[in-house]
Amino acid sequence: MPAKNLTTNRAALHHRIAYALRHPDRVPRHLARAARDMWLGHRHPDHISYYRAVMRSDTRTDPDAAVGSRDRERWLALGAMQFDYLLGHGLRPEHRMLEIGCGNLRAGWRFIRHLEPGHYYGIDISPDILVAAQDTIGEMGLQQRLPTLTPVRDLTLRFLPDAHFDVVHAHSVFSHSPLTVIEECLAHVGRVLAPGGWFDFTFDRTEGEEHHVLREDFYYRTETLVALAGKHGLRARFMDDWERLPHGQSKIRVTRAEGA
Repeated sequence: MPAKNLTTNRAALHHRIAYALRHPDRVPRHLARAARDMWLGHRHPDHISYYRAVMRSDTRTDPDAAVGSRDRERWLALGAMQFDYLLGHGLRPEHRMLEIGCGNLRAGWRFIRHLEPGHYYGIDISPDILVAAQDTIGEMGLQQRLPTLTPVRDLTLRFLPDAHFDVVHAHSVFSHSPLTVIEECLAHVGRVLAPGGWFDFTFDRTEGEEHHVLREDFYYRTETLVALAGKHGLRARFMDDWERLPHGQSKIRVTRAEGA
């Protein structure tokens, strides 16, 4: 895939005009998305309820597209990429895994199949996409693996036990989250990590000005997120090997700092 452009501010007017001139066929869809953003933003001023409404709208049209996959082939490919990466980094069947923003189980069904029964726990702010996740469990024949799927209102994780999860995973969650939501998660994820456990998350990376597009796509500098993790007693490192895979996001791995 093309190299990432790490300096562009996609929210800037000159970029939006230039992009429209290069891709006139995409303008109607962008205008429709902007109109929806204005309407939903008026009805749902806080980000979680706003994005829950976005997911409700997108899931009605196509659950695969709602989690960022243009078709079923791409849905399968992106899920396989996430699974293979974690498998290569030590995910074992006996691990207990929490997937934040599990969606309709694009990667989750593979994790469920790999892990021991009852060891997968998926959460999402969208009840609608979790209904689609139930369909995926049936489609893939995973009922006997006893996965848990739970809708949440926030990322405080307060209903989950201490030191329970060996692996916490969030793909394409922080790329749709303002910094307040990311900090809420980082402030609490250390509590649920088991000794030696890790938390992997992806994000849209920029080396220029941090910005967002229509409150749905957020771009952050690596050092911003590393510092935010450190503020909450977590050690974060940029995963260089993830950058070589064919996708559009970057990845950071977080572990509990000694003595935290």
